[in-house]
Amino acid sequence: MTLLPPLRRTLAAIATSCALLLATLPAQAEVVFQDITSPKGIKAWLVEDYAVPIVTIRFAFEGGTTQDPIGKEGLTTLLTTLFDEGAGDLDSEAFQIALDDAGAEMGFAADTDAFYGSMRMLADQRDEAVALLKLAIEEPRFDQNPIDRMRAQLVTGINAAAQNPGTAAQRQWATALYGDHPYARRSEGTLETLAGLTAQDLRAMHTRLFARQNLHVGIVGAIDAEAATAMLDTLFGTLPEQPDLTDIADIAPKLGQDLRVDYDLPQTSIFMAYPSLERDDPDYLAAYLMTQILGGDTFGSRLTTEVREKRGLTYGISAALNNMAHSQALVISTATRADRAGETLDVIKQVVADMAASGPTEDELAAAKKYLIGSYAINELSSSSAIANTLVGLQLRALGIDYIARRAELINAVSVADIKTVARKLLTAQPAILQMGPQPAS
Repeated sequence: MTLLPPLRRTLAAIATSCALLLATLPAQAEVVFQDITSPKGIKAWLVEDYAVPIVTIRFAFEGGTTQDPIGKEGLTTLLTTLFDEGAGDLDSEAFQIALDDAGAEMGFAADTDAFYGSMRMLADQRDEAVALLKLAIEEPRFDQNPIDRMRAQLVTGINAAAQNPGTAAQRQWATALYGDHPYARRSEGTLETLAGLTAQDLRAMHTRLFARQNLHVGIVGAIDAEAATAMLDTLFGTLPEQPDLTDIADIAPKLGQDLRVDYDLPQTSIFMAYPSLERDDPDYLAAYLMTQILGGDTFGSRLTTEVREKRGLTYGISAALNNMAHSQALVISTATRADRAGETLDVIKQVVADMAASGPTEDELAAAKKYLIGSYAINELSSSSAIANTLVGLQLRALGIDYIARRAELINAVSVADIKTVARKLLTAQPAILQMGPQPAS
């Protein structure tokens, strides 16, 4: 991401103003989503907000690091680093100076299932900023010097991660759960695959990913619908209609495994995977609430209470739904003293078994609903960047533009009986378990 010093100061000052403004807003300030379509047929969701003179655009192309060809792992990750390193007739230095002069931030990133881009710009310099983003989207240069420099940064990260025992555990965990599926590949690449990547590879991946059919856009800020649709055509109007994506198969994580990675560490890390539900499953919100009660973000979760507070076995333990485009899992993770790993695992299993057998109490469910409804605005709608991110995320999950308006009602409709049903369905399965730490004493 490009963030040059003068721009950083400019946006930092505006961010301070935003924070002060947010502090004065009512807790339930309404955010109005508009569904807009450009003259060329490009769709986006828009939130007009003239509180501060900033426009934020975030977009996603479906197809992330799982699109890396076999033997070219790291290609999409390397691609994300090069869009502010020169485009059109501007080399890296000239492009970044122009970006700074335009008062804009630009960033690109990727996960397993999507390639993301964003720009935050000053409203009165929107034309200059959009022109640079258009240039980056349409005509990235992929000059050799920036490629080598960004490749070297990735290599440095890989070498540093190699010293981290957690990296080895994550690799074994991914391989154990997903076998040879693309979800088990290394999105950052390897020393060998990165060394072989060329500008031609980057251009080919750019052409495959950047298309109008797999595009999702969110726009937030001081811009009306007419100007926003014009911006959509400027930025994306010349892209091809269809991407050229490799089909990725759905895969259920392989459960019922008990894995151990021997590592000379003072602590043992524990990971457990249970089945989960698709995001559009009617029981998803029941599973979501159940997971919050089991090991969610608050200190009152059952796992935190039993493992951390009552027995002092860990500093932290969590449970979360890991929803990807092609696989779902409920994952519990913690770390504990090596000599108490067995005890910790037994306690976790007992807590999970209790939830599967009896479900939550009415008080637990009421508290989870209150937290998940109340925290949503703070986590998802607290800034223009957060709102733009939420707009794109809702589109990727096909949740509908009215989801935020319906969300509290949907959560409040979940009953204890609903959670009991989903708990029996998910938590009675034999989990995959990974322990990483020293050999247990005989």
